Amino acid sequence: MGEVAQRSGVAISTIHFYEKKGLLQGWRTGGNQRRYDRGILRRVAIIRIAQRAGVPLTLIKEHLDKFPSVPITARQWQTLSQDWRAMLNERITSLVQLRDQLDSWSPVKNAEARRKAWVLSKSK
Repeated sequence: MGEVAQRSGVAISTIHFYEKKGLLQGWRTGGNQRRYDRGILRRVAIIRIAQRAGVPLTLIKEHLDKFPSVPITARQWQTLSQDWRAMLNERITSLVQLRDQLDSWSPVKNAEARRKAWVLSKSK
């Protein structure tokens, strides 16, 4: 496990966490050492990329469960990335709308608009 953590650039506790969430699977040897399939580093990299992009762990797990734990093929990666791209585009659209709404709700802008309206009403 320490070698996987070191080679993937994540903490051992992160590897444990991913295992508890069902994102990674390994087995123990007779000497109680943890072992993983050869595709483990790629899976960890995919999980980290997806997390940075804001993909929830449940969705990451759902997609990774569709593929065996051996290295993911280019076609499988294309399927994953297309699914996640659509979800991320929806999230980006929602976040842009939220940002724009927050700007329009700004107390400073609203106070300025009320002040201008009051000045205009008094000048009539």
